[in-house]
Amino acid sequence: MGEFRVELLNPAWHDLDAISDFHLLNVGPDSARKITDKILNALERLESFPLSCPLVPYSGLAEKGYRMLTCGKYVCIYELIDNAVYVHHIVPAATNYPALF
Repeated sequence: MGEFRVELLNPAWHDLDAISDFHLLNVGPDSARKITDKILNALERLESFPLSCPLVPYSGLAEKGYRMLTCGKYVCIYELIDNAVYVHHIVPAATNYPALF
């Protein structure tokens, strides 16, 4: 385990559930499982490398230190506070995610 703790906040868990449900209904259970595993595995890497992802490209959020991890067609928006990575949202990359804050 890395030196940082990754914590998905409630909105991020809801986002992940919605992504999984979408894949389950439109593609099937294997797709739902694969996309969920892919996102969670990508987030796990933040335990060791939380600063490896860029700041979000929106000045208001970037100034507050929000970063984005790209995982296929999805982005995970997070912030680093002390030794914890707080994941706020997991959404399709085309989403107007600044509006979520």
